[in-house]
Amino acid sequence: MIARKLSDAWSQPVIVENKAGANGSIGIMAVVKAPADGYTLLAVASSALTINPLIYRNLPYDVARDLAPVTRTGLVPNVLVVNPALPATSVAELVLLAQAKPGRLNYASQGNGSNGHLTGEMFRQRAGIDITHIPYKGSAPAVTDLVSGQVDLMFDNLPSVLGQIQSGQLRALAVTTTTPSPLLPNAPTISDAGFPGFDSSAWFAVLVSAHTPEPVRAKIEAAVVGLFKDAGVSQRFAELGIAPVASGSAELAQRIESENRMWRDVVAKAGISVE
Repeated sequence: MIARKLSDAWSQPVIVENKAGANGSIGIMAVVKAPADGYTLLAVASSALTINPLIYRNLPYDVARDLAPVTRTGLVPNVLVVNPALPATSVAELVLLAQAKPGRLNYASQGNGSNGHLTGEMFRQRAGIDITHIPYKGSAPAVTDLVSGQVDLMFDNLPSVLGQIQSGQLRALAVTTTTPSPLLPNAPTISDAGFPGFDSSAWFAVLVSAHTPEPVRAKIEAAVVGLFKDAGVSQRFAELGIAPVASGSAELAQRIESENRMWRDVVAKAGISVE
């Protein structure tokens, strides 16, 4: 959607080229190595900017050195979901259950070092409970095993599990952002459920090579932020469970820095690393 709107604004094609792999590192390096002329933009999820630098020992890029922020574009809350057979209908009941059965409950994630993994670890640390991490290769197989009862709980981004929640295959206990989600009006925030300040989300952003000339960066920022003035864009994002966020380069830089500090503490306490 962003590419289509930029194509209209600039009267030239803007092509999306998906370079998946290594939790975003392959796509980032494609931008870092491209000419810094503003013709190659990076659209990336937050974990590649805030988590990867903390857990990968030989990361081929440095966020501050190699990339320049343009703007965040959207935010997706994570949601704590459990198998309906689990005798817990609230965060408090889940904590009590975990305390009564130390080491017996397990939580799935999209993989080692993923946003879901670190959110689960932060919850484990804040709640002082002993639950076991089970990493999967992506969200889909993890959700499949959660629905079938092979694992007990999971922190996943809301759009990935909204259908299963609505169908009753999964039970939503809380969202991980500091504000509730309009898509789950009956689900409290974890912050309100006994863990003040708990805030974890998956968000998306646009960046460019750090060597891109400032006037070019400013033009790109104005165009990307400006397209969100179109009510149709915001409405479509909301339909997908994504809160539109177009707050500019300064806010993106601050967000990267603050989340890096937050995850650094979680990673250090848990000793998380990925080869």
